[in-house]
Amino acid sequence: MTYDPPLSGVRILDLATGPMTAIGRLLADLGAEVTPVDLRGVTEQATIGPHVDAVALGSAIDRHGMRSLAVDPTTAGGRHRWTKMLADADILIEDTRPGSAAETALDVHRIHADHPACVILSLSDFGRDTDFSGWQATTPVLHALISELSRSGIPGREPLVPPGDWLPYQVAAAQAAVMVLSVYLDRLRTGAGDLIDFSILDGAMAALDPPFGTAGTASVGVPISAQRRDWNAERQRYPIVACKDGHVRICLLAKRQWRGMFEWMGSPTEFADPRFDSLRERFTSPTLLAAIERFCADKTRAELEAAGQRHGVPTAAVLTLDEALATEQVRERGFLRDAELAPGLVAPVPVGVTEIDGVRASALNAAADRAARPVSAPVLTGRPRRDEGLPLEGLRVLDLGVIVVGSDTGRLFGDLGADVVKIENSAYPDGLRGNLAYMTQGFAAGHRNKRSIGIDLRSRRGRTLAHRLVAQSDVVLTNFKPGVAETLGMDHATLRTVNPGIVVVDSSAFGPTGPWAKRLGYGPLVRAAAGFTAAWVYPGEPDTFCDTVTVYPDHVCARIGTLAALALLLRRERTGTGGSVSVAQSEVMLSHLGADIAADVLQQRGHRRCDRPQHDAPWGLFPAAGTDAWVAVTVRDDADWAALCQTVGRPDLHADPQLADRAGRDRHRVRIDDAVRAWTTTRCPKEVMERLQTAGVPAGAVLHAADVPEWDYYVQRRAFREELHPHGAEPFTMENAQIHAERVADPPLGQAPLLGEQTRQIAAELLGLSDPEIDDLLAAGVLEIRRGASEATSR
Repeated sequence: MTYDPPLSGVRILDLATGPMTAIGRLLADLGAEVTPVDLRGVTEQATIGPHVDAVALGSAIDRHGMRSLAVDPTTAGGRHRWTKMLADADILIEDTRPGSAAETALDVHRIHADHPACVILSLSDFGRDTDFSGWQATTPVLHALISELSRSGIPGREPLVPPGDWLPYQVAAAQAAVMVLSVYLDRLRTGAGDLIDFSILDGAMAALDPPFGTAGTASVGVPISAQRRDWNAERQRYPIVACKDGHVRICLLAKRQWRGMFEWMGSPTEFADPRFDSLRERFTSPTLLAAIERFCADKTRAELEAAGQRHGVPTAAVLTLDEALATEQVRERGFLRDAELAPGLVAPVPVGVTEIDGVRASALNAAADRAARPVSAPVLTGRPRRDEGLPLEGLRVLDLGVIVVGSDTGRLFGDLGADVVKIENSAYPDGLRGNLAYMTQGFAAGHRNKRSIGIDLRSRRGRTLAHRLVAQSDVVLTNFKPGVAETLGMDHATLRTVNPGIVVVDSSAFGPTGPWAKRLGYGPLVRAAAGFTAAWVYPGEPDTFCDTVTVYPDHVCARIGTLAALALLLRRERTGTGGSVSVAQSEVMLSHLGADIAADVLQQRGHRRCDRPQHDAPWGLFPAAGTDAWVAVTVRDDADWAALCQTVGRPDLHADPQLADRAGRDRHRVRIDDAVRAWTTTRCPKEVMERLQTAGVPAGAVLHAADVPEWDYYVQRRAFREELHPHGAEPFTMENAQIHAERVADPPLGQAPLLGEQTRQIAAELLGLSDPEIDDLLAAGVLEIRRGASEATSR
């Protein structure tokens, strides 16, 4: 099948360097013409490794296939060239440091005034509109300040930084790409661009492991914001069990999964009591996990995987990254392909992270011919706008998604102004709902700004009603178990006959094809199968698996699905037809390790990997004054080292010739860590952070979730808001601002609905049904309404 890149014709100038070049990679794989620009006096030369044969592989992968340009705006010819490039650009991406000479030289506000149709994405670690704009981040600092580290690791020990050298930046890149593309889509119908002030910290908070976002089923109704490090309890959530040749992870969340496990174990009398049908009862049992461990001990990973799937118990081997890449699933789906990253340096790189119309969305698959530059949005222009400052006003989205990926994808559309209609049924409720009579924080967070209609899609009449909604919609979101969408008549092949312009997004654990396509998958099982769980351990302690609480990669996969859907909506403006999107969660994770995969392969092929220390010293987590109080302290270079020594009052360390360079500091890391620890332990985490950041050293207090909304930075960024839900037991803390831009408002205040809360309203408004017709359909069970619940009369 020919791949028609959905962003073909879109022109992007990219001044970013370092890890946020991942944004350009995402947009280029969807077809945009991304031009990296080395603008003299503005562009930094930051690269990301690992380094092989002196090539920075992370940067090489992000920039592969792009034609870079060098421009000197200090000359008359260079200024003219730069002005013309800006006039021809649809999107400009830049990452000058706030307060720097480069920021002044670029002057994005002047560019915005001179080129008002251009959408400018202005990146910085902490945003440009707060008192923290001069602060600087690194991977550990970002993990600390989004509160993830407060949930990662064994209590009493230092928090454990997750694998992936650039993970917070990579998920933030997906968030940034969604925001800039949504604003650009709106610009095509309004003619007005905008200047987006994007904070990498905000992006990491939203897309990695948000403490006030949606949580997985294993949270047992306890929101992430209320959870603490409890390694023994965490091991119960998605048990990792030792077996004959390693470990497997098992999912026992649903009653039917437990019943399958019980039968698989031979129906032991000890666990025959029906009380074990309760998730909470199983989690608190002092003997159940030990019994499962004994049952698995003499079986291999492959045997347990096969038998688990056969008994309806989702089971996944805990694989190393090398083992994951060697699986049939990865090989058959062609996730990796060799590409020349530098002359003579050929390595495997990810072939995109989505499939568009069944073809991998990648610049490696794009045809040479490009579409004409988009100048308008004929389809979207026909959709009514409410003029409330939201870029996706006028779009309608049908949300059939469940759990975290499903909830977040629809919520992004709703927060950005789309009319999102959640189709659901009490016979198969969304696992996030819990009890249908009240609202949980997780469901409220993931389903705000949506309306709910109860429809039984198993019935012919229900499917007919759903198809009538499809005919009036732009996007359909699904993440059912494999095969369910087809059975319900809600797959793209069916829906495009109903509405040729429809865009259908499907998210699954391992993708729609390959031998694992029909495997039941939850995020933790996908992490196990993709090599992340095996790497999320303390160094030298391979059995200290600490990735249970996190919901990565669900939130970032929701961004990837949303991004691809927006791209297809842009393509629809020139073709009139929609398309399909498939997202494999496992492949999104593997893409975040793409540079490491390439480095390992090149090293095996005889290339030389740089022996320079991966990180300067100090670099890590240090105890501070207080209970479970920690702070991330990271030195990047000699300037940071000098500032650190002055701040902690150790000029002797700075004067020591053995510590004068990175290699020397690496050799004496233990001595340096001891000196830093002696200083941090007498001070509270925020004092350590503030003093070091003031000196220019990236540092971050390990925030607990409860600390996050009250920290001045998040207050100034309007990052959170409180909501008193009529069906909630207490006020919920919710995420708030999504895009910081002049023309974009904060998300609406629409509260998450109960199941079927707007059934009558939607049936009358969109389906044109009369009250007697609605009553008949309710009586027949085709439509459903929450009895006794107040029905919203407006959105």
